[in-house]
Amino acid sequence: MTESVPPPEAHAEPPATLRYHQLLRAGRPGRWRPITGTVALIAAMVVLVPLLWQLPFALWFAVRGEPVIAGMERLLDLGDPTPAGLAYLNLTLASAIPVTWVLVRTVHGVRPRWLASVAPRIRWRWFATCLGLAVLALLLTLVVSSLLPTVEQGTPMSGGLNELTPTLRHFLLVVLLLTPLQAAGEEYAFRGYLTQAFGGLFRHPLPAVLGPAFLFALAHGAQSAPVFFDRFAFGVLAGVLVILTGGLEAGIAMHVMNNWLAFGVALAFGDMASALNPSGGSWWSLPVTLTQSLGYLGLVLLVARRRGLRTVADGAVLVAPQGRV
Repeated sequence: MTESVPPPEAHAEPPATLRYHQLLRAGRPGRWRPITGTVALIAAMVVLVPLLWQLPFALWFAVRGEPVIAGMERLLDLGDPTPAGLAYLNLTLASAIPVTWVLVRTVHGVRPRWLASVAPRIRWRWFATCLGLAVLALLLTLVVSSLLPTVEQGTPMSGGLNELTPTLRHFLLVVLLLTPLQAAGEEYAFRGYLTQAFGGLFRHPLPAVLGPAFLFALAHGAQSAPVFFDRFAFGVLAGVLVILTGGLEAGIAMHVMNNWLAFGVALAFGDMASALNPSGGSWWSLPVTLTQSLGYLGLVLLVARRRGLRTVADGAVLVAPQGRV
């Protein structure tokens, strides 16, 4: 009698407990999977998703009787953004959520809900708490900012409150409604899938934090060294939080508050183009960045410990059954 051989897709026995960045290790084996998934994520978000979202906007221009080609050129011009252009950008980035769901399910054979947290779901009460803590961290940051020399931060101020025009109202609606989705999409991509992908490739958690943080800063395009470092520092903070809290909630909360503040200040006193394309920046922003990051980190970890927040998955992560999510 010949001894049966397990199929090549058989799942290795996972550890008794798994931290957030280790969850994909309970999925289908193969070091090529995180690499393939990362390449597929980049290709989808750089090429496929932007093209797909251009279709409904082109249809909208056609229905309104506007020149489609001119409308699309205006839509994609982030140097002089329109409310429609900002909506297009936010919807494109928000689409990272379903893209990562598909990758986790098809490439790794793990239920998509494990991207949210070790619960596995978005812990909404914890998310609301993190929003409050993000506000406290931002207030602390404003105090520190007032004590430092005045520097250009990439959003020039007009010297007074901007007039509430129809365009400004449209921008406000887009920022209010779509910015949370955009922030969540970026977190699902960088602190969600990429953190777990790097965690599946390396045993030490450091690459799972630094790798996605570097790609996050790099994905924002051409920028000055201080601005790049600021975004890299945010990526490191969010990466540490996702591992220490076992989920994306803290990173999403801080990302939403940061973007609401940046866009809100731009709309109130500056312009959206400078907010989307910061070209200035100063190393004097480093104390501000560190105050916000370390302050938020300390607050979140303190409250999480007092609440006894779950930070690991007990036992094996259940692999998605064939044909089901």
